[in-house]
Amino acid sequence: MTSPNTLQEAVIFFSDPERCIQRLALSRWPEGVLCPTCGSDRIGFIATRRMWECKAKHPKRQFSVKVGTIFEDSPVGLDKWLVSLWLLANCKNGISSFELARTVGVSQKTSWFMLQRIRLGFQDRDKAKLSGDVEVDETFIGGKARNMHRWRRKQVIHGRGANGKTVVMGLLERDGKVRASVISDRNKPTLHGEVAANVEHGSQVFTDEFTSYWGLDEKYTHQIINHAEEYVRGHVHTNGMENFWSLLKRTLGGTYVAVEPYHLFRYIDEQSFRYNNRKNKSDADRFNLALSLVVGKRLTFAELTGKVGPGAF
Repeated sequence: MTSPNTLQEAVIFFSDPERCIQRLALSRWPEGVLCPTCGSDRIGFIATRRMWECKAKHPKRQFSVKVGTIFEDSPVGLDKWLVSLWLLANCKNGISSFELARTVGVSQKTSWFMLQRIRLGFQDRDKAKLSGDVEVDETFIGGKARNMHRWRRKQVIHGRGANGKTVVMGLLERDGKVRASVISDRNKPTLHGEVAANVEHGSQVFTDEFTSYWGLDEKYTHQIINHAEEYVRGHVHTNGMENFWSLLKRTLGGTYVAVEPYHLFRYIDEQSFRYNNRKNKSDADRFNLALSLVVGKRLTFAELTGKVGPGAF
């Protein structure tokens, strides 16, 4: 077997630690292993430790294949890491930390940390602006009032129920990528700023009738669909974004159940990755793409839990 194509084949393929190292090394260094500190190709392999050593004299001369990736400093073996990556990249509704813990044989706390690091790998580095026909919409993420205890409902729900929920904005280029992110509010400057940052001037933008979108026609061809009257008028609609929201909320409500607003953006990155790579890609293709994105990203437990970094407490 040269490369796995199914989950069963992946479990068998990655059960060999040597094969895991070779597969990750090939993904990182397709033209030969390079020192992650100095970039030199003058290195030697220490077979007894499954590590490389750079011939140049500098700190951190010895390094493993995990260094400089989301796997760095993890005591969990690559056999479990790579199977976990396969599962999260290909399970349409995600996989909970409890289920992953049972599947690969780690604690729930460890599997939760692993999943968050993999979600970091899923983050899209493509900063090119969307163009052509772009759907723009926003939604609220939070607990349903009918499912809350009376004291909790009284504490967070006011008026129409939007209070206490997190606002998420999405932009979808038809036949292209979706981008979604947590935003602070639904005010006009915020929504217009997100559109300007992500959509090329002159593109055709479709939104609902929300008044904060008014004025987009100064830079874009802006068309509005009034959901109080209709959901589709020819090619004017936001059904693509509605489809993405449906998938996201099904994942959050059915698989993850309770997600803190502090971590919500990571789950959005996860869903966006799968949505953007759902067509013309096999499970193996999505895994290979995900594996290529793990380099140059690092997330420590202290950063994940807010003990260090922005917003530390």
